[in-house]
Amino acid sequence: MEATAAERGPFGRRLVYLPEVASTNDLAIRAAEAGEPEGTVFAAGAQTAGRGRLGRTWVSPPDAGLYVSTIIRRQALVPWITLAGGVAVAEGIQSATGLPVQIKWPNDVIAVGGQGFRARRKLAGVLAEASTGLDGVQYVILGFGINLRSASFPPDLAGRVTSIEAELGRAIDPGAVLAQSLVALNRAADDLVTNGAGGIVTRWLALAPSAQGASVEWDGPTGIRQGTTAGLASDGALLVRTPAGVERILSGEVRWL
Repeated sequence: MEATAAERGPFGRRLVYLPEVASTNDLAIRAAEAGEPEGTVFAAGAQTAGRGRLGRTWVSPPDAGLYVSTIIRRQALVPWITLAGGVAVAEGIQSATGLPVQIKWPNDVIAVGGQGFRARRKLAGVLAEASTGLDGVQYVILGFGINLRSASFPPDLAGRVTSIEAELGRAIDPGAVLAQSLVALNRAADDLVTNGAGGIVTRWLALAPSAQGASVEWDGPTGIRQGTTAGLASDGALLVRTPAGVERILSGEVRWL
């Protein structure tokens, strides 16, 4: 599926592709420091030092995934860019391939058909890294990795991840997945600037049914806590209902039971 320059807005107006890099986020950080504009995109066929949330490594084998980072400069986008990035990647995958997906808080994209849904296997993830100065946030690098094809993953990941082609049982066009993800990101960015966070929160909740009424656990300051998800707070925190009341989770890992 083709995407016009107007649909992508600033995202991908300048695009740099390399067969292999250490980290596309690192490339984007250096570019942002040098004054590259919002929407400059860095993509790679493989990463040797890709990063994920919570200090983890994002395994990025050659010719198996889409590894992308872009620069965000508009201040109105900063507080919501993590949720908006998850929405953009999920909508981009759906538009380009027709594969049904969902979001697991805060921005993991999971398959929702066949074995992928039953095992809650991960298709894609988003990482936002901000640079701050005396005047606040200077820019944010939004990185995302999408598993396109089956690959050899480490044993601790093999049972928890999947790919678009494995779920669909057919080949897909990586360029279309990238283009539609950038279209969705531009749509989300324009919505945030024009209308505030309400539209993004609504779209995120529609893609994340497990944010309401699902049993979860997480690591609290006094040990493992358990509860039932109760939606999003106005600032994007996950709400969890426990015997002691409703708690807010802003960071860390939530495990679905």
